[in-house]
This record gives sequence, C-alpha cells and structure tokens, in this order.
Amino acid sequence: MITMKDIIREGHPALREVAKNVELPASEEDKATLKEMMEYIENSQNPETAEKYGLRPGIGLAAPQINVSKRMIAVKVPDEKGGVISQALFNPKIVSHSVEKSYLTSGEGCLSVDREIPGYVPRYARITVEGTSLEGEKIKLRLKGLPAVCFQHEIDHLNGIMFYDHINPSNPFAAIDGIAIER
Repeated sequence: MITMKDIIREGHPALREVAKNVELPASEEDKATLKEMMEYIENSQNPETAEKYGLRPGIGLAAPQINVSKRMIAVKVPDEKGGVISQALFNPKIVSHSVEKSYLTSGEGCLSVDREIPGYVPRYARITVEGTSLEGEKIKLRLKGLPAVCFQHEIDHLNGIMFYDHINPSNPFAAIDGIAIER
C-alpha cells in the first residue's frame, strides 16, 4: 500500500525527469504499480482510511511522484455533472486542447509539495486525453473543468513539470483571460 512516506517531495530529481513510456502490453509489475497508485487516491479520499494511515487527500497521482519514472497516472476526480471520473492510465497524452484557458481560483496543490504556493495556474479549458487502461483498452477522454485541470497537472508530472512552473512569478494572481473554476 502506498502511503505518504512513498511519495517523493519537491527537490527530488525524479520529479524533474521526463518519464519513459510504458511498454505495452503492460507488465504485471507495471499493472500492480498503477493499481496501487489508484488505491492511494481512493484511500486518500476516504476520511477514515486517510486518517488511519496519515494520507493527504489527492485527486491524482503520477508515477514519478512515487519515484517510478514511467508514464502512468491515476485520477479520481468529480466532474461538473455530479459524477466521478476515475481512470488509471498508461502513456496518457493530450491529443488536442482548446485555445481558451481556465484556472482554479484556489490555486493548485500537490502531494509532492508540502507548502502552499499561492497563484493562478493557467491550464487549457478543454482537453482530449488518450491512454491505455489497466485492461489494455485504448481510452479517449474529453475533459473540461476540474477533470481537465487534474489530468494536465498529472501529465505535467510525466514531463518533469511542477504546477508552480506555470504561475506568473512577478504577479501570481495576475488576471488570466479564461474560465475561473471555483474550488
């Protein structure tokens, strides 16, 4: 079971590396890792389990955050329709995106960052992501709102990018021409 002690923190070199593609079909080891990543997200969203094991709540986790430099992400995030998008993907990539931007008014946080970093993080308002599921199925997702932000955050991790790299250093709360997402 993945716990907070398994999640590496900012400053660790693995967080700045470009992760390698997962060879498909995925090995049993890679499948087990991705299942454990999804289990962490689910456990962290359960108040009793999170408290019992000292888990910080999260909506997404990328393999580099557990010091595995492979292109794998696990996401469980509410969508704007009251549903939940729950996906564990190998080799996810953004295949198209809107010109329009969006951002969370509360800013973003990260399981690998133990401090608050204020500022707006500009993201694409709408994206299409393709990847491969644990079962080896090709997945295509059209996302907007919080799910789009979350997937971009996790895919950034696969490319060695931290969320705060996007924040305007001279004016963290500079107006962004786009859609504000309350969070």
